[in-house]
Amino acid sequence: WAPPAPRAVAKVSPPLLGLLPGRGSVFPLFFLALLLGFASLLWLQLSCSGEGPLPGEGQSRGSPRQPCPPQPPPAPPPEDEPSWGPHRLALLVPFRERFEELLAFVPYMHRFLSKKRIRHHIFILNQVDHFRFNRASLINVGFLESGNDTDYIAMHDVDLLPLNEQLDYGFPEAGPFHVASPELHPLYHYKTYVGGILLLTKQHYEMCNGMSNRFWGWGREDDEFYRRIKGAGLQVRRPSGITTGYETFQHLHDPAWRKRDQKRIAAQKQEQFKVDREGGLNNVRYRIESQTTLSVAGAPCTVLNILLDCDTSETPWCTFG
Repeated sequence: WAPPAPRAVAKVSPPLLGLLPGRGSVFPLFFLALLLGFASLLWLQLSCSGEGPLPGEGQSRGSPRQPCPPQPPPAPPPEDEPSWGPHRLALLVPFRERFEELLAFVPYMHRFLSKKRIRHHIFILNQVDHFRFNRASLINVGFLESGNDTDYIAMHDVDLLPLNEQLDYGFPEAGPFHVASPELHPLYHYKTYVGGILLLTKQHYEMCNGMSNRFWGWGREDDEFYRRIKGAGLQVRRPSGITTGYETFQHLHDPAWRKRDQKRIAAQKQEQFKVDREGGLNNVRYRIESQTTLSVAGAPCTVLNILLDCDTSETPWCTFG
């Protein structure tokens, strides 16, 4: 008779023990989240290129890869220098689930604006309810929650990065300033387009009563807002002297990966072309579930987790059911 051979026991190094569940600390979860964030950035860098095909399932041989996000400008000068202007921008970014775009957007925009010596704070308006996405309502909420230390706003899509440093993000005292003008935007070229990136003073946004809360799903809310701007007696201004044309911006959105919610339900088809003369800032219904200050690759931002409310008797198309 021979004694049984001892069973091999895997040794876990002390630093890894802290990552196992049941330790009663949130730090391991935070550490894992950071690892996942870096892994996402690495995946984005490896899977995009201006040259050659992207290997993997669903890609045809020789098809171009998704373009990589541009690298942020060098580290900005400190904000306390006299060369920084007196105004402070609230960058309002409507958001839901597009984390790979967010990881590129926040550090890029922070350095872009800092290099131009524009005081700013980035607000990620994260819709966490179960209703359809409502970009306009999120911007209304961001406006109301942005605080008194900011005096103008940028309604800014998370998938649109400015490549030309001559673009003006300064205080739009003379009226709404449409940075992503139809002559420069890579996708939308009609004359009344005011989406993508639009700057307004807080006073001018209040004159418009903000944006309509009736637009659930993708599209049309900025067209309705153009009519509000005109109704308030304001004139939209746009960049001049920009020679980079449709290469002025990089559009990060991949329609094959992120499908837009373009479905039109019940009376929504007729409602989408109407002007909302009643609602806006005065009747947006929401609750802030939580507010968190984060740093993404050294760039600070505030994430507002927002629960919107919907009156299904007024806008039954806020749900799919």
